[in-house]
Amino acid sequence: MIKGTTQLLGVIGYPVKHSMSPIMHNAAIATLGLDYAYLPFPIAPERLKTAIDGFAAVGLTGFNITIPHKQTIMPLLANISDVAQAIGAVNTVWWRDGGWWGTNTDAAGFIAPLQALGRDWGQSSALILGNGGAARAVVAACHQLGCPEILVVGRSAEKLAAFAQSWQTSPLQPPLSVHAWDKLNELLPRVGLVVNSTPVGMAPQVEASPLSAAQVALLPSQAIAYDLIYTPRPTRFLQQADTAGLVTFDGLEMLVQQGAAALEIWTQQPPPVEVMRQSLLDYLA
Repeated sequence: MIKGTTQLLGVIGYPVKHSMSPIMHNAAIATLGLDYAYLPFPIAPERLKTAIDGFAAVGLTGFNITIPHKQTIMPLLANISDVAQAIGAVNTVWWRDGGWWGTNTDAAGFIAPLQALGRDWGQSSALILGNGGAARAVVAACHQLGCPEILVVGRSAEKLAAFAQSWQTSPLQPPLSVHAWDKLNELLPRVGLVVNSTPVGMAPQVEASPLSAAQVALLPSQAIAYDLIYTPRPTRFLQQADTAGLVTFDGLEMLVQQGAAALEIWTQQPPPVEVMRQSLLDYLA
């Protein structure tokens, strides 16, 4: 029920109509019995500052950020967390001390299901396929996990070099190295975690996979395959990994967990993660 006391949360993007965040956040808000509502706000890039000033004027409690604003919003914030600075993107903002504060919960969302396994990640190297924006959050997450080695594989030598260079002044200083795609067969047998941060395999190209079945078979039997894609579920890559007997995770869990971390920042209450997850599963079904 919307009342005169209802506080607003939301997500900004352009476009934003595809976002599933309102589904899981409003389900969580209802479960917690909170006087909040979570709405989508389509904000064109040239209107970003106007929108942020307007949010402050109407007393918005906080909001999530998706493409194309994750980087461009950073100069408009009063404070940015170290992890968001390292990743180079903000996805969660809240009002504090007369200004907007920002962080990035993607890394926390990524590692939540991995931490639940109770493994000693200090013995597991991580391999990340791709070197785009999503890979940055995964690098930060793997560093937080304690992986002794983070291997980033890409197809462009120029982009790989720029990716590596961008971390040299980072407050995190992850144990990062970059490698050409043709080195994959040498790298796969020595890692405990392989992550697809590329769009390969996303609908409608559902038969595509970043790795061949033969390459997946090179992974150690205890390795984990993690795909940031969640449409389709499972991706071809995760089907291959499942056939090889590997533990698998997809991007839906990361979406749920990063949203849960954001909701806890805004409400200071433990989020109902199961409710958030089930709301998305029901929607996708």
